[in-house]
Amino acid sequence: MEFMDLADITPDAVIFWQMGWIKLNLTIVFTWITMGILLAVSLLATRRIRPGKDLSPWQNFLEAVIEIASNQIEDISQQRAGKYLDFIGTLFLFIAVSNLFAVIPGYVPPTGSLATTSALALCVFVAVPVYGIVTEGLVQYLKLYSSPTLFMLPFNIVSEFTRTLALAVRLFGNIMSANKIAAILMAVIPLVFPVFMHLLELLTGFIQAYIFAVLAMVYITSATRVQYELGEG
Repeated sequence: MEFMDLADITPDAVIFWQMGWIKLNLTIVFTWITMGILLAVSLLATRRIRPGKDLSPWQNFLEAVIEIASNQIEDISQQRAGKYLDFIGTLFLFIAVSNLFAVIPGYVPPTGSLATTSALALCVFVAVPVYGIVTEGLVQYLKLYSSPTLFMLPFNIVSEFTRTLALAVRLFGNIMSANKIAAILMAVIPLVFPVFMHLLELLTGFIQAYIFAVLAMVYITSATRVQYELGEG
């Protein structure tokens, strides 16, 4: 009971092991579990990949997911999806799976921790200049901070940090509030709402993963700026 009460506040509050300042908390445990499941599914889905029409259900599903993700990235960036697919796809899958597993009794989504959402937002914060420099070059990328005038330099720099903070807080707040509302409603009317609220949690978790991935791609696109024709290499 105490375990669940602490987890309801934040999964960071449940400590399994500690040595000095090093702590193994519930957030880390469920993050590892989520990553392990994603890795296992990826290995199973890719171990027998082959060309042709006689494809396994796993391969068909995998190719469908990749195609949908690629189309979304190309629609947003107007660039080839290849160089962005690994990063954006990984963000989406980790957040989506973490949120969708919330319907499993005893599972606490690591995205309900501000530490996890901050780490994900920090990944986007680092990826934006990396993609920008690789695509535009260092000098051209730095010029974006003084666009449209040099007067905008401090504002553009501040915006880099504020939108990173907004990414972290938005995801954390939405997941935490959704879990709290579901718990309250199921406690008030336990015989009517459980199935409905679990379905709502699934939908909310998927939407939040999609929004996070889309915003990450928008930020990266704003740093690259180069508009490729999709037919070009």
